[in-house]
Amino acid sequence: MRHLHKYLRAIGFSNIKKRKDLIELIKMVVSSPTNKNYVTKDENIIQVEICKEFTSSVGMSICGEYDENDVFNYEYSYPFIKGTTISSREDISIERHGDKESYAGICDDIKIGVSLIFYLQNMIDYLKEQSQGKLPINNTSLTLSGLSIQGSIILPVIKNEKQVKKYKQAAINRNHLIAAARRGDEEAIESLTLEDIDTYTVLSKKILKEDVFSLVDTYFMPYGIECDKYSILGEIEACYLQKNSVTEEEIYVLTINCNDLIFDVGINKKDLWGEPKPGRRFKGIVWLQGYINFPN
Repeated sequence: MRHLHKYLRAIGFSNIKKRKDLIELIKMVVSSPTNKNYVTKDENIIQVEICKEFTSSVGMSICGEYDENDVFNYEYSYPFIKGTTISSREDISIERHGDKESYAGICDDIKIGVSLIFYLQNMIDYLKEQSQGKLPINNTSLTLSGLSIQGSIILPVIKNEKQVKKYKQAAINRNHLIAAARRGDEEAIESLTLEDIDTYTVLSKKILKEDVFSLVDTYFMPYGIECDKYSILGEIEACYLQKNSVTEEEIYVLTINCNDLIFDVGINKKDLWGEPKPGRRFKGIVWLQGYINFPN
């Protein structure tokens, strides 16, 4: 049995402190799942993922194998949150983790400017496509989501309608330049370089007199040494309070817009400082997960 997953508290299980408590939770998920998903591997071994939802958005997955004697062998478990929006339509690459049958996804979305690395939620669907020789698959989309165990609410930067339109148009223009730069357009590369220099110059002067969060509206940055953890600051578009059906702990599910990347974040109410409302901003550390929407 592995160590306790630190993001269990994000889905309402902050009371699980010992390994025996985790074993009881795993038994509950296996005995009364919301759904199961299977794929047959080599030598008639069946890879299975057993999921149980504790609210309409969050739950827990148990992964393992059924051997030739139909005995379930537990491998690992993880908490998850289901996303509700299409976050990206860019190409996705998948890599297996080294220590277990789990996978990381990589997506280069120009809206963010960094390679998004996420924990793949629908691993069985991917293995099915792989076993049928359908990879790579075109026309997929990605639904991102994240779990957090520390976050705070920040008031928004005041913008009038004219400023909002200006920022949106500037983001569109920048995305076009980044796409051109990826194709090797030297003029686009030069324009982006000059734009970054100008931005740095302006911020260097303003930061001496103004608070950083009044200058930076949103950000999305890698955090620490774990590749699927990110430090984010984004605007809250929607906010829902849900209750874990077992522990009755309350969980906030926030729809976040971060650099025009839209995804859902789940956080235990007791781990969130401040009151979330649409228009306000969420600042915190998230463990990024992703669900690939395969055609069909």
